[in-house]
Amino acid sequence: MQQTVNVLCIKWGQKYGPEYVNKLHSMVSRHLHRPFRFVCLTDDGAGIDPAVEVKPIPAVGFDQFDQRKPWSFGHGWLKLTSFTDPLYDLTGPTLFLDLDIVIVGSLDEFFEQPGEFIVIKEWDKKDGTGNTSCYRFTIGAHTDALEHLKKGYPQSIADVRNEQEYITGFLNRQGKVSYWPDAWCRSFKRHCMRPGILGWFSPPTIPPGAKIIVFHGKPNPPDVIAGVSGKWYRRVLPAQWVADHWR
Repeated sequence: MQQTVNVLCIKWGQKYGPEYVNKLHSMVSRHLHRPFRFVCLTDDGAGIDPAVEVKPIPAVGFDQFDQRKPWSFGHGWLKLTSFTDPLYDLTGPTLFLDLDIVIVGSLDEFFEQPGEFIVIKEWDKKDGTGNTSCYRFTIGAHTDALEHLKKGYPQSIADVRNEQEYITGFLNRQGKVSYWPDAWCRSFKRHCMRPGILGWFSPPTIPPGAKIIVFHGKPNPPDVIAGVSGKWYRRVLPAQWVADHWR
């Protein structure tokens, strides 16, 4: 019998509504063929499907996070609460997924890939920074990253712009970071949209071998379904495949 694994997401503030959590749960249910728990850490569980395990964003003993200082809301910093131990009653392999993704292929392989902390290799950086829209770790394995943040603050974040630079830099210094195969996790803007003027005539496509499409910045999945780019200088034709998968 296969081990039960965890799929974890986090929602805070007003940027994403409960429909993002519900659609993510639905996509995971269609694409992960092993026993799993789907857990959403959030400050507002209203509207989230009862099939989702909803738990408060945990206090981690760091006032900047626990009192929700304004900077902690930006650039994904509250994702670092996933590294607290204990994290409720969760144990074992855990796949963290951002809310603004569309799953288009099997997730099974994400639990078969060997590694301690596996993450997307940031597409536009060459320094080993990971994109934490999708990462896998073991619950309780990286509490030292939180401790370093707490005890060294504010110097501990002085040289980084965001949470993903912090966590991948910290774990890279320990030799614990590895990356998903490039084809698995693709950027909607970089790999699905047609370049330049071609975007005015051809809709976005799914890259070969892709399993997860990451919608960082604008547009978001509902924008693409409606054919809205979110930027005056960029045209995005409606993409039916986004509607087919983001449900």
